[in-house]
Amino acid sequence: MAAVTSVMRVQQILQSAADAALRPLNLTFARYEALVLLSFSRQGALPMRVMGERLQLHPTSVTNIVDRLEKDDLVKRTPHPTDRRTTLVAITETGRERMQAATSAVTEVHFGLTGLDDAELTQLTGLLAKVRLAAGDFDADGEA
Repeated sequence: MAAVTSVMRVQQILQSAADAALRPLNLTFARYEALVLLSFSRQGALPMRVMGERLQLHPTSVTNIVDRLEKDDLVKRTPHPTDRRTTLVAITETGRERMQAATSAVTEVHFGLTGLDDAELTQLTGLLAKVRLAAGDFDADGEA
């Protein structure tokens, strides 16, 4: 119980730190994650279904995130060039700039993970990965 309580409380601390850092940029952590995902994709665009899979979100949640990002001109929806049933979400230049500013903001507060050195962060990540792997969150190759 002590471990679960600690993990839950740390999650609240991390969420609070990230939210505070991102709030001035009119982003939530979920919208920030979507921008990061798009910025790392080869073409700067992904199908909404793929975004949901990679972010491990329900399609409705992806739609809501994309709606908000599109409203702020951070992404745009475009038709897939070969599959009329698929909509691509592409990051805009404004979205790239906002994502970079957001990365600086959350990095400045260490994503809320203050008090740990690099070795401890590596150890923590490894321990949490074991729990996630056992729960089927991803496979042994790190694929979600």
